[in-house]
Amino acid sequence: MIQLHDKHFKPFLSEAQILAAVKTVAEKVAADYKNETPIFVGVLNGSFMFVSDFLKAYPHPCEVSFVKLSSYQGLTSTGIVETLLDVSENIEGRSVIILEDIIDTGRTLKELVHLFSNTNVKEFKIASLFYKSEIYNGEYAIDYWGIDIPNKFIVGYGLDYKELGRNLREVYQLNHKHMINLVLFGKPGAGKGTQAEFLKEKYNLKHISTGDLFRYNITNDTELGKLAKSYMDHGNLVPDEVTIKMLEDAVNTNPDASGFIFDGFPRTTAQADALDSLLESKEMKIDATIALDANDEVLIQRLLERGKLSGRTDDQDESKIRNRFDEYNEKTAQLKEYYETQGKFHSVNGIGDIDAVTRRLGKVIEEL
Repeated sequence: MIQLHDKHFKPFLSEAQILAAVKTVAEKVAADYKNETPIFVGVLNGSFMFVSDFLKAYPHPCEVSFVKLSSYQGLTSTGIVETLLDVSENIEGRSVIILEDIIDTGRTLKELVHLFSNTNVKEFKIASLFYKSEIYNGEYAIDYWGIDIPNKFIVGYGLDYKELGRNLREVYQLNHKHMINLVLFGKPGAGKGTQAEFLKEKYNLKHISTGDLFRYNITNDTELGKLAKSYMDHGNLVPDEVTIKMLEDAVNTNPDASGFIFDGFPRTTAQADALDSLLESKEMKIDATIALDANDEVLIQRLLERGKLSGRTDDQDESKIRNRFDEYNEKTAQLKEYYETQGKFHSVNGIGDIDAVTRRLGKVIEEL
């Protein structure tokens, strides 16, 4: 595993595999052009290593030139291709073979074809070391390629991530870290908030509490906050769509998290479906739903003690506490069945000292 800037990359292709692919491309081109002197046009910056090894493997007379195009920033293509260095002029009546390091969507290739559309070349063909056939738009024929690879971001052998990695002799693939996404349940007083704090520190998770999200958006007068408040001011429930959008914004603003703890959402099976859909759209999923289980009588005494210290009226009336427990049981019963069907529901004993409960939760998480 190597690190370039903020990303980690794992081994994908060895130097021997790459050189074998280069030799294969050179031999195929040589078979077609052994009776003439073609011009090979390398596409900078990425193709310089490919061009160098290709020319060493090419056994017949040839010429070489370069163009420089740019369409990538970081991990993604900008969709805008700039021509930074044009091809030489002595190509009229000649066979031209473009040497690309990688062909993916075809945007750069389209610009290359445009470059040569107003010239009188004898023949124009395209050779690429790496070819992502699953995402190529298919607009132009790819005449030669070395290795058909999956649509994963790669570095090395001329390819870079923010200009690092070009000098690597092997090719590495972006390592998508395994994310842990949890839904945490617990009756009032079960210690859910306390445990969420420990778990987020231990596993680099982001704790997303819907209560906190609502307070943040309303206090900061965001568009979603204004929308939620408009429903609340009229005594109406905030639609799930608004809550889901707040959750999506929270996920998007924490790209470096190793996962998320969802607290207070979902509360219904419809919300659980909506959360699954949101995560699926981001190639994520809920890994486990964990309920902190605790005896009602123990929790009631805990809440009554808490109420004396905090002054919270809802923690000072036993009948109100029991009503909250009944509401929790009613809502969680549906969700328990929903997640049990997916094999994702776990119950953990929430009684005991904080460290003991944290260890029980950690055991569930580390077995995922």
